[in-house]
Amino acid sequence: MTPAVRLVERAGIPHRVHTYPSAPGRASFGEEAAAALGVDAARVLKTLVVELDGRTLVVGVIPVLDRLNLKLMAAAAGAKAAALADPSAAERATGYVVGGISPLGQKRHLPLYLTSGRWHTRRST
Repeated sequence: MTPAVRLVERAGIPHRVHTYPSAPGRASFGEEAAAALGVDAARVLKTLVVELDGRTLVVGVIPVLDRLNLKLMAAAAGAKAAALADPSAAERATGYVVGGISPLGQKRHLPLYLTSGRWHTRRST
C-alpha cells in the first residue's frame, strides 16, 4: 500500500485502487496505465517534479498527453527558470519512484501546481 492510499484511507475519502502489469521500457507510464485500464488517456494525469531557479522543488500535475511548458510553469510559480528535476532528487523528495510519483503522500510537502491549461501544451503524436 502506498503512502497516497494510506493518506486517502485515513481521511475517509472513497477511492478504488486499479492495478495492472507494467511492461518494462515504456516511454509513457501514463499512457501505459490508460491503455491497460481501458481509460481514455485524456482523463489521466501525470505528476512531474520541477526544480525552480535551481533550488526549489515543486510538483506539477498535467494530462499525460500534454507536454509541460517550463517557461510558463516558472512564471506561474513566480520563478525565473524551471527544469524537470533530476530523477534521483525527485525520488528522494517524494519517496516514490519515477513513473509512480503521486501528488499525494509525498515524503516532503512540495508545493503543488494543478494544470490550468496555460502552462502545458498538447503533445503532438
